[in-house]
Amino acid sequence: MSTSKAIEKAYELARQRYGELGVDTDQAMDRLSKIAISLHCWQGDDVGGFENPDTGLDGGIAVTGSYPGKARVPDQLRADLDKTLSLIPGKHRLNLHAIYLDTNRKVERNALEPEHFTSWVQWAKANGLGMDFNGTYFSHPKADSGFTLSSADEGIRKFWIEHGICCRRIGAYMGAELGTPCVTNVWVPDGYKDIPIDRLGPRERLANSLDQIFAEKLDPQVHLDAVESKLFGIGAESYTTGSHEFYLGYAASRQTLLCLDAGHFHPTEVISEKISSVLMFVPELLLHVSRPVRWDSDHVVILDDELRAIAQQLVRNNFLGRTHIGLDFFDASINRIAAWVIGTRCMIKALLIALLEPTEKLRQAEAEGDFTSRLALLEEAKTLPYGAVWDYYCTKSDVPAGESWLAEVKAYEKDVLSQRA
Repeated sequence: MSTSKAIEKAYELARQRYGELGVDTDQAMDRLSKIAISLHCWQGDDVGGFENPDTGLDGGIAVTGSYPGKARVPDQLRADLDKTLSLIPGKHRLNLHAIYLDTNRKVERNALEPEHFTSWVQWAKANGLGMDFNGTYFSHPKADSGFTLSSADEGIRKFWIEHGICCRRIGAYMGAELGTPCVTNVWVPDGYKDIPIDRLGPRERLANSLDQIFAEKLDPQVHLDAVESKLFGIGAESYTTGSHEFYLGYAASRQTLLCLDAGHFHPTEVISEKISSVLMFVPELLLHVSRPVRWDSDHVVILDDELRAIAQQLVRNNFLGRTHIGLDFFDASINRIAAWVIGTRCMIKALLIALLEPTEKLRQAEAEGDFTSRLALLEEAKTLPYGAVWDYYCTKSDVPAGESWLAEVKAYEKDVLSQRA
C-alpha cells in the first residue's frame, strides 16, 4: 500500500472514531487551516539583524550554539523562510524586528521608514503572508545603561520614543499593504541588576513614554498595538520596569493588546492559566510561544503539556478570534530551519488536538457535576488517533507528512546552507 493510501485509510478510521464522540474531523481541519502562526524572523539568524550583523546581543538576550549556515543577508533569510514555509501546512505570517531592515546605508533607529522594509512587504505579498513587527530596544549604545523608555535621561527616552513612533508607522504600512492588521509589539529590557530604592519612578516614565508612542491614532484594520512584560533579564535581575502587573494594568487601562510570553514568568507559572483572566479585561491577546527549560531559555517549541494547554484554552473558550499566535525561540545549536519547522508544526499540532477534543461532551459532564466522567474522558482523549488526522491534514495541504520533511531540510543544508561562509 502506498504511503498516501495508508494515510487516507488511517484517517478514515480516525474520522469514524472521533465521530463516535461527536467530533467532526473535517470541520476541525477546516478551522485549523484558517489559523495563522506568526513565525519569528530572528530564529533564522540568531537575533543578529541587518543593521550591523557583527554587533553582539545585549539587554538580557543570548543565543547559544554555532551551527553552520545562518542567514547573513535579507535574501538568505527570505530563502530560508521560503523553505521553512514549504514544510508547514497552512498560510502563516512573518514577525519582523526593526533591526531586520533591508537597506544599503546606515539608518538610525529613530529614523526608520517604511521604505526600509519594502522588500519584506513585497516578499510577503508575493507569498500571501501577513506581517507583524517589533521595535528593537536592545543591542544599541543608547540601551547600554540598561534603560530605554524608562530612562531618567530625557534624551535617551526621546530617542526610544521616536523609535517606537517609527515602528508603529512601519507596522501600519505593512498592514495596509498586506490587507491584514500588523501587530506591533513593544518590549524593553529596562531594569536594575541590584536592588533599587525608587521602583515607582521608572514605571511612571515608562507609562508616559508609551502614551507618547501610542498618541497617534492608527486604523485598527491595519495596525494593532501590543505591550509585553518580563520577569527579569541578564543585568536586570532585581528589578524589571515592565513587569506583568505593570503591563496588565497598562493594557487594560489603554485597551491595547497584552503580549504573554511563555518564558517571561516565574518557572512555576504558565501562560495557559492566564489567558482566560486576561481576555476579560483586554480586547485581544498576543502570544509569544517558546519553551522555557530554565526560565526564559527560549528552547524550540515541542508538543509538551503546556503547549497543549495553551491551545486548549484558546479553543475551549472560543478565543482564537481574539488571539494572535506568534513564536519566540532561538536555537543556534541545531539546523535553524529545522527549528522553525519543528516548533511551528508542534504549535499547529497542539491546535489540531484541541480542535479534535470532545469539548461539548466534557462541558456537559462538568455542567452536570459529573466530574468522574470529565476526568475519564479527558484521559481517554489523550490516546485518540490525532496523529492520523495530522498526517492527512499535511497531505491535504501539500506538505510532507510525518518525519519526511527532515530529508528536505537535510538536502537544503547540503545544497545551500553549507555553501555560506
